[in-house]
Amino acid sequence: MTTRWRTAVRATGAAMVLAVGLTGCDGGRPAEAQATPTTTVAASVEGDRGGPPEPEVPLVWPLTGVRTEDVAQRPAVSIKIENATAARPQSGLVEADIVWEEVVEGGITRFVATYHSNIPDSVEPVRSIRPMDAAIVAPLDGILVFSGGQGPFIAAAQRAGTQTVIMDKGAPGFRRDPGRAAPHNVIGHVPTFVEQADSKRTSPPPAQFEYASKVGRGSAPQDGKGARSVDVRLSALQRTVWTWDQDNRKYLRSEGSAPSVAADGRRHAARNVLVLSTEVFNTKWRDPAGAPVPEHRLAGRSGKGTLLSMGHALSVTWSKKDLNSPIVLRTGDGEHVLLDPGNTWIELVPKGKGSWQVE
Repeated sequence: MTTRWRTAVRATGAAMVLAVGLTGCDGGRPAEAQATPTTTVAASVEGDRGGPPEPEVPLVWPLTGVRTEDVAQRPAVSIKIENATAARPQSGLVEADIVWEEVVEGGITRFVATYHSNIPDSVEPVRSIRPMDAAIVAPLDGILVFSGGQGPFIAAAQRAGTQTVIMDKGAPGFRRDPGRAAPHNVIGHVPTFVEQADSKRTSPPPAQFEYASKVGRGSAPQDGKGARSVDVRLSALQRTVWTWDQDNRKYLRSEGSAPSVAADGRRHAARNVLVLSTEVFNTKWRDPAGAPVPEHRLAGRSGKGTLLSMGHALSVTWSKKDLNSPIVLRTGDGEHVLLDPGNTWIELVPKGKGSWQVE
């Protein structure tokens, strides 16, 4: 299938607009392995008026900035994944392009993992939707997968234009893991979720951040200070630590002092770690145990944060114009922030209750 695809990618200090390219439906190869050419190739056909040919800009995966020969013509699929102690180790987080960690009731955390460049066979355990999820996934114009949830939270995501795939509504692609206790045992088959995309979801997602042209040319390694680790305290129950690993050129995740690993033993790691201070309030809704359900305020808000990449940390500010707009990152001087090509984990830290320390 041939189609025209456009996105934007930033090189160091300058904007680059992605030219028309051939795309296909083969997106299953690991995105990191495709981070090749470093030079552009001149187009072989002159313009309609006989002028000089326009330079051809390499294609990139929109949610990672990693260069590729093809961009799969499928929507982004975001999945709610649990992070309570009983839910570990999880499956599928390693393959995600972007992962958000959010505080939910009781101080535990859950993830919103978004897939586009890589589609894993399965993820586990899939759990329910929360009130801030609509603002997280709306800019993707894609699919949100979850086991169930309270009606107002589901309605908010649907009003934002997101297609929902819900286990409790009988959607295909879900099964139970007999080796785990409910409710921590829902397995989601990601290819089946992709197949359920409706007629409005036939294109790749828009980029959610701006990316440098190569690893090491992002704003953090170029302008930040050396950072061996960041210790993020999201609540009294959740401490997330990211430690720089020079060999892999990524930050490695720990749950407190324990390494965070997938069910197959792979370590959870990120090219970019983005820590954002957010306002959190308790909604009027409660969970089955009677605890109030909190919500991170994102739409129409702004705040401070820290971006870590390639062993360096940079102070940033963030803003989100409205529900359907992506997060915009700027430096203290107002310059746009560039992430390094690769996967990104985002920590939403409750303002006044959580904290983070860079070392």
